[in-house]
Amino acid sequence: MSVDQFSRSMGDIQALFRSRLQIQILLSLADGNKTLSQLRDITGSSSQALIPRIRKLESNNFMEISDYEYFLTPIGRLLTKKMQDMILFKSVTTKHKNFWDQHFSDEIPEDFLDTIGDLNNSEIIADTNIEIFNVYFNFLKIIQEAEQLYILTPISSPAHMHAVMKRISEGAYVEILVGEDLFEQLSASPNIDQIHELATHTKSKILVLDKLPRLGLTVTDKHISLGLFKNDGIFDTTTDLFSVDEKAVNWGRRLYQHYRADAIELTL
Repeated sequence: MSVDQFSRSMGDIQALFRSRLQIQILLSLADGNKTLSQLRDITGSSSQALIPRIRKLESNNFMEISDYEYFLTPIGRLLTKKMQDMILFKSVTTKHKNFWDQHFSDEIPEDFLDTIGDLNNSEIIADTNIEIFNVYFNFLKIIQEAEQLYILTPISSPAHMHAVMKRISEGAYVEILVGEDLFEQLSASPNIDQIHELATHTKSKILVLDKLPRLGLTVTDKHISLGLFKNDGIFDTTTDLFSVDEKAVNWGRRLYQHYRADAIELTL
């Protein structure tokens, strides 16, 4: 989009966003049809304040009324969806400002950055001077509660591998996605017997990607835990963005599948 296009639309954009009440009306209708009484209760505004704003939104073809209920038009639904995306984007990047500022997020594909508001109901799990294994213990909790476990990892840890193998032996389904460089390192490590067992004697899988993205991801049927590289180029093992929210978990599952699509299953 060019600056000229913005300049031509600036008046309409400012007119819409200048009115807190107009935004509240549109967001209220995103959940379904509402009567004037319901809009009064939701917004905390009087009918005298609401009606001029409603008339303005109707004149712009953003909402209509039928049988005493207001509803969004198709263009109004589209506009409201864009607004919700922007509000959630601002919310998640403000809520976890240090996480996004201090880490390299460029490896997250643009389509997923566009829906990063899905991570709004999340928290930061971080190691501290007193609790130095917070992230690791949270990982153990995640996998213990999971029946399905999908891991994209840029690093190798014997402790993590042992914990994952234990869950596999207990019946959990696990996929581990690694880069070719890391797999070559693992092949020369003491963990190769565990890797061989995983790849040949269980339903779980190891998948290899030519070039792994610069991020770490653990997704289960109930959780998502996202780790990123710091701006200095080192993977941050001390801080993860974590959530049990369904939208966040689905976002993580889609991200994993995005990378999995280009991976090759390991056969030994």
